[in-house]
Amino acid sequence: MKEFPLDNVTVIDFTQILAGPFCTMLLADMGANVIKIEKPNGGDDTRRFGPPFLNGESVAFIGINRNKRSIVLDLKTETGVDVARSMIAKADIVIQNSRPGAMDRMGLNYERVCIDKPGLIYCTISGFGATGPYSHKAGFDLVAQGMSGLMSITGLPGSPPIKAGVPVADFNTGMYSTYAILSAYIHKLKTGKGQHVDASLLDSAIAYTLYESMAYFATGDVATPVGSAHRMIAPYQAFATSDGYINVAAANQSNWVRLCNAIGREDLLKESRFSSNSERMIHIGELTPIMDRTFSKETTGYWVTLLEKAGVPCGPIYNMAQVYADPQVRARNMAVELEHPVAGKIRNIGVPVKLSETPGEIYRPAPTLGQHTLQILSEFGFSPGEIANYKELGVVQ
Repeated sequence: MKEFPLDNVTVIDFTQILAGPFCTMLLADMGANVIKIEKPNGGDDTRRFGPPFLNGESVAFIGINRNKRSIVLDLKTETGVDVARSMIAKADIVIQNSRPGAMDRMGLNYERVCIDKPGLIYCTISGFGATGPYSHKAGFDLVAQGMSGLMSITGLPGSPPIKAGVPVADFNTGMYSTYAILSAYIHKLKTGKGQHVDASLLDSAIAYTLYESMAYFATGDVATPVGSAHRMIAPYQAFATSDGYINVAAANQSNWVRLCNAIGREDLLKESRFSSNSERMIHIGELTPIMDRTFSKETTGYWVTLLEKAGVPCGPIYNMAQVYADPQVRARNMAVELEHPVAGKIRNIGVPVKLSETPGEIYRPAPTLGQHTLQILSEFGFSPGEIANYKELGVVQ
């Protein structure tokens, strides 16, 4: 039987949409027993994201809820809350991203449930965190990207505010939450003590403004968009070719020398304005059009072959179809096939980190709504009579 890093770790997942489910997906990929508790009448709102849909199933939900099991539990009833509390008492980790105050009102907040389970790791994911003047506000990725400064530094110079192409605030919060949960779990293994993990979209988005924040702290300068270019290294950006674009990462002086020699622009090595990285950054407005004119003379494929041979880091800019056609992506198993009970044969993104002894795996498709309700209740010790009563009352589906 395959061994996973998080075997026998049970996670009660009260999350929906993106940040929370991304966190629980990462844990499930490494073998955690993730039990997704969903509301009646539709479940996780992500089930309705789309199009596209596959036989009525949202591809957004399918993508981020793999390896989990679903139970429908009505937490608006006292009985439903009692069932949830009983499940929490037998779990290792609880993760929730309900609106601020919702878990408090149900008596499912950390302060209440840790009384019954002192060793519990309880993670709260919110828009603004558990403290501060905005702690009562709901949060969304778009809002966090704006308030963190990310949208002020994304796009081309002079462009209106642009969010990143993927929901980085949501996904980054899910990633930071996972890292914090596992850190807390290691502490629990050492001491037996549980703790509360407080993660927010705003904090996590700010954490990704490393260059921009440090420059502001040091100089007071406020960063602006620079397109695909780097704020501190040149040339390190996309350049137009005759049939598309190429990313060139001449991140140090030796790469700059190799680049100029490879593309037949040895003359640039004699220019004082391009003699060092600092000079190239000062004169980047002059350097970029020179590079564009040079690269526009040949195709992306031509330049990639030439620069790779010269030892200059570079690469093409792919669309999604090209990503999954690439032999390196295929070799790393970054697309896996699964059989979904409703959507049929589907593909999902593979596990991005590879462990030598206990690798993660995509072993279960995203669940249909309430697919595992009866199985999960039985595993948590509820009797057939109790389960039948819950069904009759409409507490579970």
